Amino acid sequence: MTTTELWCDRCGEPATATAHPACASARQLEPPRFCPHCRRRMKVQVLPVGWSAVCVEHGEIRG
Repeated sequence: MTTTELWCDRCGEPATATAHPACASARQLEPPRFCPHCRRRMKVQVLPVGWSAVCVEHGEIRG
């Protein structure tokens, strides 16, 4: 996570409150579920060639 991310993109909890080792290891295999900037639940689509996650406030992330 970068310093501009306030929320964990997997569990939605504050990114700086505690370490998130389970979230970090899960994120190697899964797309993000929460927007790291505003904590909104994102619309996630998993495709055979990758994934996309869309926050209504901050736009799309692809992986």
